[in-house]
Amino acid sequence: MKAWRVHELGEPLQVMGLADVPVPQPGPGQLLVRVLGAAANFPDVLMCRGLYQVKPPLPFTPGVELCGEIVELGDNVTGFAAGERVIGLSVLPSGGFAEFALMDTDTAFPAPGALDDAEAAAFYIGYQTGWFALHRRAQLQMGETLLVHAAAGGVGSAAVQLGKAAGAVVIGVVGGPEKVKVARSLGADVVVDRHSEDFVEVVKQVTGGRGANVVYDPVGGDAYQRSTKCVAFEGRILVVGFAGGQIQSAALNHALVKNYSIVGLHWGLYAKKDPRMVRHCHDELSRLATAGAAKPLISERLAIDDVADGLQRLANGATVGRVTFVS
Repeated sequence: MKAWRVHELGEPLQVMGLADVPVPQPGPGQLLVRVLGAAANFPDVLMCRGLYQVKPPLPFTPGVELCGEIVELGDNVTGFAAGERVIGLSVLPSGGFAEFALMDTDTAFPAPGALDDAEAAAFYIGYQTGWFALHRRAQLQMGETLLVHAAAGGVGSAAVQLGKAAGAVVIGVVGGPEKVKVARSLGADVVVDRHSEDFVEVVKQVTGGRGANVVYDPVGGDAYQRSTKCVAFEGRILVVGFAGGQIQSAALNHALVKNYSIVGLHWGLYAKKDPRMVRHCHDELSRLATAGAAKPLISERLAIDDVADGLQRLANGATVGRVTFVS
């Protein structure tokens, strides 16, 4: 089969190579799937660089999130059948940027019928992250104001849709006119181009000076620091990631004086700590997908030959929505 392989660490376009490799064999509790679609995620970039908390042995095939058709069941697998379309996480080092991949049954779920292969491939990580962040950690309420950074990106775009579905007023922060259009198409009530506007002032204006009840921050750095200036009394800042390259650094005396909460989210822990909640989340998200309220914005559908280039553009911050390889 064809698969992208990382033989040394560095930038995706420099260290990824397309090769012919054997089809992996499923172990106990695993599924072998024919890859229908695999979404590019920032963890894929970080793994290529050797900077992610998960460090698969070299060589490995990146592509942590996918949609696949079950081809073969490993030992002790129940509840799945050959031919079924599933979404979820790959089992590294046999990731999704290949013709076939492995999945664990614990992190494989029925693909929502309302989504095509590319959309389904991009539905698991971003939307599960958004749902757990907004509903489980921040307890977002109807009528509250939600500020979403990187609102035209992978996880940010999902947060915009989920915030609107929850009845929040959503303010999206993006970089550039093209991304402004994307965030508006996702349903954001107000969109701020950070290149030409100050989101702190916009938030204060929109909320009558009260500030945002919930801040969704997958960026870190300056985005986090400035968010502390426009978070509401008893507001919640969600630390979701640090795609901007600088990890959030919290001044706890400021949180004390302004009476807001800094809430971390490590979504991956829920699969181990509370798998039933992950299943409940998937069911809720599938319901939203059926209703048309949750649908990944696929900006690019790549052939397998173009995967490394697409992942590098994601690394460079030059993409909008989701970039997905489709077979």
